[in-house]
Amino acid sequence: MNAPLPREAGSRVAQVAAAIRARIAERSLAPGARLPSIRKLAAAMQVSPSTVVEAYERLVAAGAIRARRGSGFYVCGPSAPLTLSALAPRLERAIDPLWVSRQALETDQGVLKPGCGWLPSDWMPQEALRRALRTLARSGADAALADYGTPLGLPALRQLIARRMAERGIAASPDQIILTESGTHALDLLCRFLLSPGDTVLVDDPCYFNFLALLRAHRAKVVGVPMTPAGPDVERFAAILAAERPRLYVTNAGLHNPTGAVASPAVAHRLLRLAEAHDLTIVEDDIFADFEEEPAPRLAALDGLERVIEVGSFAKTLSASARCGFIAMRPDWIEPLSDLKTATSFGGAHLASHIAFAILADGGYRRHMESVRTRLTRARQRTLARLGALGIAPWVEPRAGMFLWCRLPEGRDAAAVARHALGRGVVLAPGDAFSASRSAAAFLRFNVAQSTDPRIYTVLAEAMAT
Repeated sequence: MNAPLPREAGSRVAQVAAAIRARIAERSLAPGARLPSIRKLAAAMQVSPSTVVEAYERLVAAGAIRARRGSGFYVCGPSAPLTLSALAPRLERAIDPLWVSRQALETDQGVLKPGCGWLPSDWMPQEALRRALRTLARSGADAALADYGTPLGLPALRQLIARRMAERGIAASPDQIILTESGTHALDLLCRFLLSPGDTVLVDDPCYFNFLALLRAHRAKVVGVPMTPAGPDVERFAAILAAERPRLYVTNAGLHNPTGAVASPAVAHRLLRLAEAHDLTIVEDDIFADFEEEPAPRLAALDGLERVIEVGSFAKTLSASARCGFIAMRPDWIEPLSDLKTATSFGGAHLASHIAFAILADGGYRRHMESVRTRLTRARQRTLARLGALGIAPWVEPRAGMFLWCRLPEGRDAAAVARHALGRGVVLAPGDAFSASRSAAAFLRFNVAQSTDPRIYTVLAEAMAT
């Protein structure tokens, strides 16, 4: 509540009241907290004292605050349940990360989902999953089927993950790895471990839209760093570090979501030098590692897991149902993070860990991923051609992965296109859902594996014609 109100908005009294309600909803004004004095708030918001008086009176009448004679105004309690949508400016539903996620998850099988972030189910190793479940059921491994896992997770899978990470140049012992229930669970644990409400977190702009929603849940201040085809804009990165003093930087390793860009070695080295100079911790989300034809530079490999934390998951390549992820980090943080995992999820994902190990240890997994990469290459070429015929152009042409970050023709708004498409049974992912600065209104993210149906392009053509 320390910024002037926009002049074009509605009633000044209503705006002051709404600003106070927002602070209460996001819990930066806790129950019992004293509100700013009338004069102080009037000066901060550039309104008259009488406007603040009327706003306070409305909130008293609504039971949101109470007045104490000679003392001022105080927030009534207790806190309302946490509502994530109240922790950020109200967004149009088409670009709200939470709403976009729900549309992709809740719609039925008849809805086309070129905006979603996963492979079609028939691209996944379903027979290998069935075989792993049958093997576990026949083996008499009752602990795998029914018991809790250990705090760090299945030792055999952690050993296998350590070997796989070494193939990408990341040296980590199995004792530096904690298994989690998913990549999202891993990021949530790290936010609980490292952040306090109000801490600043840097993300790429654009970035994976659930980063924005998750950081909102942890009441972090999110600042975007513009992306370039060679990685984050390091000059802006340096300037933001100096100005904001962030606690974390959350980014993708290898293939970037949503753009498909890959950080160059020069950019990776500069990012690490800047992080060291500003005591910044980096969380590198590496869930698309197995989609790469050739490994891109890993910050965790260059840094040796000193200030970089590596996160991974098998939801994109094995199963989004039997989910399993992991965290690799510096040794002295493992025990306190293990305690936090025990406190928040006890010994979860034990069965999923056994399933993941059974499939990953089988040579068939490498053949499966070779097939997926070939199919994605073909799908990417077809999708580029179909979009190009509509005047929709890629920001970069990715060398691997499932995503295309595409610019619409001049004057077209992605949110409007997404609204039209949803009405026709097609779920799209408009650019501003991925952008902390809301500067991607002309972009859509396409999942090429989910963009094979010709109806998608018919609906896009209709939307472009309106």
